[in-house]
Amino acid sequence: MATTASFVVTGGARGIGWVIAQHLAAVGPVVVLDTDAGHSEDPRIRFVQGDVASAEDAVAAARLAEESGPLTGWVNNAAVFRDAGLATASADEISSLVRTNLDLAIVGCHTAVQHFLTHSRAGSIVNVSSHQAQRPVRGALPYATAKAAIEGLTRAAAVDHGPHGIRVNAVALGSVATARYEGYRSEHPEADRQIAALHPIGRIGQPQEVAEAVEFLLSAKAAFITGTVLPVDGGRAALGLDPEAV
Repeated sequence: MATTASFVVTGGARGIGWVIAQHLAAVGPVVVLDTDAGHSEDPRIRFVQGDVASAEDAVAAARLAEESGPLTGWVNNAAVFRDAGLATASADEISSLVRTNLDLAIVGCHTAVQHFLTHSRAGSIVNVSSHQAQRPVRGALPYATAKAAIEGLTRAAAVDHGPHGIRVNAVALGSVATARYEGYRSEHPEADRQIAALHPIGRIGQPQEVAEAVEFLLSAKAAFITGTVLPVDGGRAALGLDPEAV
């Protein structure tokens, strides 16, 4: 009987990452790497509490996943949301915020590629990006800059490691229903109307819809897809409205 493959999801203790981890657990064992100590009643999901930007902690997550089955899928979901502008923050502060988000993806990609190569194994990486990589909203310069770099990393890694059977893709998310959004919504009664206007589909996205797209890109069904950034945004990038105009 073939051994079931395993996955690592970074930043998966809550929010979209947690839904991705739960969804992937139906396919194979999952290790969640997060700064928070997560817990699950599902024995298919295990946790490594650590720094996602730490190579040592990322390797520990890879090794733990390998104990449950061949590690073949890695999801770089972890991100830091903190705004800083050129007019209000120092260059060092902005650069640090960009590096923080970018390093989360670089360390994850590096760990996954090294693991796949060490085991002479094909594998798949999915980086979680944002519509802001192409169409930033005001006040999110470090985040938008880092996500644009992560999309560049996605393409470059796909080109470098395609010959080894390693695929690298990204999902660029529109607005998704999370606790963070609910907090915003509670303070802005017009939020639902704005979201409907920004997305041609007319509603906010659901974390499960993101998880299903991630699973597809990790799966053999996407065997000929690499180096792509898949919008999972209800058409927001295609419409391209300015959030402040609605």
